[in-house]
Amino acid sequence: MIFQTPILALLLVSALASAVALWSGWFALRVLRRWNLASGSREQLRLERATELVSTLFRFVMLAELAALVLFVFNADRMAPLFVGAMCAVGTLSANDWGFPALYLKIAVFFAASVWLMLDHADRLGRDYPLTRLKYGAILAIAPLVVASAGVQLTYFLNLETDVITSCCSKVFTEVNDGIAAEMTGMDPGLALWLLAGAGLAVALTGGASLWRGRGHGAFALAGGAFFLVALAAIVSVISLYVYDHPNHHCPFCILKPEYGYVGYALYLPLFTATALALGAGAIRPFARIDSLKAALPGMLRRQTLSALIGFGLFGVVVLWSIWRSRLILFG
Repeated sequence: MIFQTPILALLLVSALASAVALWSGWFALRVLRRWNLASGSREQLRLERATELVSTLFRFVMLAELAALVLFVFNADRMAPLFVGAMCAVGTLSANDWGFPALYLKIAVFFAASVWLMLDHADRLGRDYPLTRLKYGAILAIAPLVVASAGVQLTYFLNLETDVITSCCSKVFTEVNDGIAAEMTGMDPGLALWLLAGAGLAVALTGGASLWRGRGHGAFALAGGAFFLVALAAIVSVISLYVYDHPNHHCPFCILKPEYGYVGYALYLPLFTATALALGAGAIRPFARIDSLKAALPGMLRRQTLSALIGFGLFGVVVLWSIWRSRLILFG
């Protein structure tokens, strides 16, 4: 099982990311203690050269972690036929106790890596690298998350057994169970759509205000995060029903399958990307007052905000298209 090509690729990425993250974290301690750009000492010059190398390597593995989330979900769906009772990625992830924790940690690493990459890019816009201490402090926070994700993922793959009867998505996403999946499944479809529309309006207003006024990105980030959570709930409670043309099929993973036109990727990719861009804009906006960033950072923020709005808009278009083309009638 563990010698399948996608699994080996995921393990390789995680191992490399963990090694680089630990090394970068060790180096970050030196930067936090000794970084002084005003100093012309030999040690400072060595630190400046080393930071470029460490940042480049860490940026590379963070980009790899972004792609790893997509591969992890794709592989979970692809492996479903190997497990008795599995119809999609839900069955694969339910094959042992480590599947869903591995997914959640992958998602956490995705957003942490996205924000760090934007912070690193903003730092490179300043002639004096004004965010160096901050981004290396962030590495210290991200490194344990990367290592934990790698450890849980490895445990998950090592404990996969094809002779285990796993759970079907129809058993997990049902109102009779306990937990967040049951809560989202049981949400009223009309309420879910209204909440999604309200969150979308909040994103549009805060994002538009940020573009117009050049500030307010913190509110935009909050609205984007709220939209992300509401969108996930809406996918389970109502959007999936329209995709499947079935009033009781709530699985958020079967929509990734070819028989449904891979529409899940058209929903999740812009949603995750737009949310990451919105969170990143909120994270870097407070540094626009720094002298060396005053000229360049506003342009970066405008591009990020506009790209995020486009991503949220694409998600909305796919939702409307899924409802329009469906033959399911939920509301009389």
